[in-house]
Amino acid sequence: MWTKETMAPLIDHAVLKPFATDQDIIDHAAMCAARKVGSLCVRPTDVALATEKLKGSACEPSMVVGFPHGSNRTEVKALEARLGIEDGARELDMVMNIGKFLSGDYEFVKKDIEAVVAEAKPKGVLVKVILETCYLSPEEVETACRICEAAGADYVKTSTGFGDGPATPEVIDIMIKTVGGTMGVKASAGIRDYDTAVGYLEQGCKRLGVGSTEKVLDGAPE
Repeated sequence: MWTKETMAPLIDHAVLKPFATDQDIIDHAAMCAARKVGSLCVRPTDVALATEKLKGSACEPSMVVGFPHGSNRTEVKALEARLGIEDGARELDMVMNIGKFLSGDYEFVKKDIEAVVAEAKPKGVLVKVILETCYLSPEEVETACRICEAAGADYVKTSTGFGDGPATPEVIDIMIKTVGGTMGVKASAGIRDYDTAVGYLEQGCKRLGVGSTEKVLDGAPE
């Protein structure tokens, strides 16, 4: 039985909408701290504020890189990662270069991820790679997972929440079968209730990307 207490540390609470204000970051940080949520995932310019407001809590500040399309230059992603870490980010959710992947330039994609990993690993910062699986075939999901594994990332993640589709049990199954023994798998997008969250955790996900965290946790049995 998953309870609020056992589920909360596995949630990355996302505040990534373009219209989110400083006050939104402050309010969401307070919620995450109070509920002992695993991390608060924010935009690059929000990391310093989130870090300040989460100080002394069990919730880690995390940041997106190359969000939401993944098409930033590799050097820009690396710099974004470095500055975010300096601002306090302890985890990075970077978007894979989807266009390059679909073009078959797997070496570019690998080096793109490696550049962010090189900034993060020496500082003990986790790297999760967002595949945006709604644009990939089952075979491509498997290939992308293998590239992320070879590049030294810690997690593979389904979605940004800004693409054309959310996580699905079918794609999570592929990700876990491919790299679940060596990497964490994170389901993200479309997780809006307790039962959906439980389903992905029971499949083997180590993290959940959630925007409706309070609703999900409040759906847990007492």
